[in-house]
Amino acid sequence: MEITDVRVKKLNSDNRLKAIAAITIDDCFVVHELRIIDGKDGLFVAMPSRKMPNGEFKDVAHPINQETRNRIEGVVIEAYNNLEDEVEQPKKEVPSEDEEETEEEA
Repeated sequence: MEITDVRVKKLNSDNRLKAIAAITIDDCFVVHELRIIDGKDGLFVAMPSRKMPNGEFKDVAHPINQETRNRIEGVVIEAYNNLEDEVEQPKKEVPSEDEEETEEEA
């Protein structure tokens, strides 16, 4: 198994949830909604889960052995740590051709 793509989106929040990630496995299977959480022993990756009627959370997708869990957690946390901390700048508005013509006529 090869993790062929990792996408991470940092969240601007003051709680323990730091980011949401998605991984692609072997260029053919995607797992969304992995959560990067700041725990008492540092960052860890929580697998996608859903709340059951009894209030418990159950993983929707998860590795079946510790080696695979460690590989996933390692690449996801590495991608998170490699993200730039820059705040996204607003895009500059480019005038449309009609606006440019109006400005030239004035």
